[in-house]
Amino acid sequence: MSILFLTEQLNNMENPKRENRQRVANIVLENQSLFKDLIAITFDVENKISIKAAWILEWICTHHQLEWMIPHLDEFTSKIATVQFDSAIRPCAKICEHLAVAYYSKDENHIKRNLTFTQIDTIVETGFDWLITPQKIAVRAYTMTFLYLFGLERDWIHPELKHLIESKIIHESKGCKARGKHILTLIEKHQKSA
Repeated sequence: MSILFLTEQLNNMENPKRENRQRVANIVLENQSLFKDLIAITFDVENKISIKAAWILEWICTHHQLEWMIPHLDEFTSKIATVQFDSAIRPCAKICEHLAVAYYSKDENHIKRNLTFTQIDTIVETGFDWLITPQKIAVRAYTMTFLYLFGLERDWIHPELKHLIESKIIHESKGCKARGKHILTLIEKHQKSA
């Protein structure tokens, strides 16, 4: 199995329907060596195929093997800011949310032990960039969630996030407004318990 075969499979995907994503994900799941190629294609940001690669990467991280990201965390975190296509940013934001949820899980896991402060800082920086630039609702929702979680240990994040939600996000779509209000409630609860 090669990167060319994977590229061909991605090119043959007509749309992001579940069965299409699962079919291509299965090829990677059966050949773990293709995972690094999938990441490389995801960050070939000038190429539209990067969108389909991002869909599959997010599908694998969501439904199968988030821990496969561990050897690639440096590459993933250092390159997410370079992603340009809306349809590729959304899956990257969702992966960031999964990483934050795993990192703050009560259960011990490999993400907790391997995600570094430097990588978290890079995710946070990219997240704030996503919130201050025009993005789709899903990107904003995932980003607000992971920024809230990473803000549990970094004092400066919650005030910045709160300011952005109150001054900008709450005036956007209904979906952004709802998630924004939810995050503001969580920030308030956290401040009271601190």
